Amino acid sequence: MSIFSRTKTAPAGTEADFEQATQTIEDITGDYTLDVTHTRLGFSARHAMVTTVRGQFKEFSGTAHVDTQNPANSKVEVTIDATSVDTGNDQRNGHLTSADFFEVEAHPQISFVSTEVERADQTTWVITGDLTIKGTTKPVTIEFEQTGSARDPFGNLRVGFEGSTAINRKDWGLTWNAALETGGVLVSDRIKLEFDISAIQNAAVEA
Repeated sequence: MSIFSRTKTAPAGTEADFEQATQTIEDITGDYTLDVTHTRLGFSARHAMVTTVRGQFKEFSGTAHVDTQNPANSKVEVTIDATSVDTGNDQRNGHLTSADFFEVEAHPQISFVSTEVERADQTTWVITGDLTIKGTTKPVTIEFEQTGSARDPFGNLRVGFEGSTAINRKDWGLTWNAALETGGVLVSDRIKLEFDISAIQNAAVEA
């Protein structure tokens, strides 16, 4: 069983308790910019193989072109400031930015550039791209659920997506670990990447 599997019944206070997302715009084709104030780029890992520790990156930017009729024409680019990693603990944040993990002095950015976009159904998008961490680039595939679309009170067209995938951090040279006296290791090799995306359509440019 995956270490990231969830029970079928979501506990109180999770997304299962939210109101139904709106889907008011049928065709969301266009160019978008990530709304960083309403987007979370997160991750989670096992600590001491007994509990889950979660974190996120607080500074990033990203753009997307969405083509609902020809999904292969869609593309996504995201750049993350690796120094902005936040796990709620300053000491742990400092360790993550050190040479043991992200080595931010030499590799201050993490990037993702899509290479293929598919649309599995009306609300499911599958994005494959190159993820670069610590100077190493490897392909990853992420399945996104289109959670909603709406016009906000300021006239902006907003779209929402949620997605996740699991990677092995060692594939990107993040190999530090410590053995436990009882067996196992301090930090899991498998890391879950979690994305809660809000994007705003760019204003049309008049000719």
